[in-house]
Amino acid sequence: MSDDLFSTYAQSGRKIVVTGHYGSGKTEFAVSLAMSCANENSGKLALVDLDIVNPYFRSRERREMLEAAGVAVYGSAFRKEVTAEMPALGADIRAPLEDAGCKVIIDAGGNDSGSLVLVQYLKYLRGGDTTVLAVINANRPDTRDIRGAAAHLDAIEAAAGLRITGIVNNCHLVRETTAGEIMKGHMLCRQICETSGRRLLCNCYPVGIVDPAEIPLDPGELMPLGMYMRPGWL
Repeated sequence: MSDDLFSTYAQSGRKIVVTGHYGSGKTEFAVSLAMSCANENSGKLALVDLDIVNPYFRSRERREMLEAAGVAVYGSAFRKEVTAEMPALGADIRAPLEDAGCKVIIDAGGNDSGSLVLVQYLKYLRGGDTTVLAVINANRPDTRDIRGAAAHLDAIEAAAGLRITGIVNNCHLVRETTAGEIMKGHMLCRQICETSGRRLLCNCYPVGIVDPAEIPLDPGELMPLGMYMRPGWL
């Protein structure tokens, strides 16, 4: 992450909520953001995994890696991987939300159904210290054009009771991602922001797959995305 982009995140508020479509890469983004912030020595940091609706990729699966980097992980009431599929949230999730000295990244569930769980934490999330982001993948059927993306964002906001202010471009085809795909997503996300008054926060690229020098954008607009959540065989 560039210094300019890290500064942008640092100013985004103490709590960053990451939403998005199933398959958008929001969990990969949330984990990559947490690891980048940890590497920048940003102080006390926590990742809260609220994805309990369709937990195909779960940020809490990388608990050991995250905690080794200095990121406290909250989510399931059960810390053992064998119980990762159980939709039970721990009461200790409120601890980082109430700690004014802790930066919190919240990995919400996919779509509007996954965002419903945010409602029970609204008293912690309404206010000037919370930024809500939506990760958009222009290669997902429901978010491949302005109309579909707008309907998707509206549904998340209605379910969560929160306003999405930032857009993250993560147009990818996993290991087949190219600079051209990233630019395709960039153009869509720019249109979304122009028509909705939201801000395009960054454009993601997968580290080791796309050379950032090949992306015709300012380096300060680029966010390196690790492949933390995807096994090597996928």
